[in-house]
Amino acid sequence: MVMATTASTAAVTFLASVTLEVADLEAARRFYRAFGVDAHLRLRASAAPSTGFRGFTLGLTVSGPATVDGFFGAAVDAGATVLKPAAKSLWGYGGVVQAPDGTIWKIATSAKKDTGPDTREVDELVLLLGVEAVKATKEFYIGRGLTVAKSFGGKYVEFAPGQAGPVKMALYKRRALAKDLGVPVDGAGSHRVVLGGTADAFTDPDGFVWEGAESPAPTSS
Repeated sequence: MVMATTASTAAVTFLASVTLEVADLEAARRFYRAFGVDAHLRLRASAAPSTGFRGFTLGLTVSGPATVDGFFGAAVDAGATVLKPAAKSLWGYGGVVQAPDGTIWKIATSAKKDTGPDTREVDELVLLLGVEAVKATKEFYIGRGLTVAKSFGGKYVEFAPGQAGPVKMALYKRRALAKDLGVPVDGAGSHRVVLGGTADAFTDPDGFVWEGAESPAPTSS
């Protein structure tokens, strides 16, 4: 991905929105409506070149395995590709799919057994950025005003949800994220995702673009 830096030092108050850039806007609208997550993100038409791994994933944290299966099945029925079938793991239960527009989604719960039916409710939307240098990028975002909630050396950083707004944001080593998702690490071109902040526009060290509060609202799903 293209590396970039910001010339501004104004702080980001929180991550307010996530916009996916898609080649076919109407098809993406249909998919995300059927998937059941259209209320949690924005969509924008884009022809920006992008190949391979885009360096991020969106995650749905839900209440139990039945809800994982509900979202997983809805995504596959709507045209998603299965990257990792839903299954039990050391951390709970979950699986990974790739939307027709190329965005990778991880659907998971910390519960290994069902205690209730499929609620089709999202407990948390997580934006996980795959970065080359976790520690350096952590310091970059601290400088923009975000507060660290969890940090595991140079492997993983999670920002405080109170300042990350409606979407939880975390950093993970790019190579480790690709391995976790079951995809090759190589990728080039646009990330095809734009982050909406509450301050000024900037681009982070790994090329992830933020739009400021005064930026025009993107076409919604």
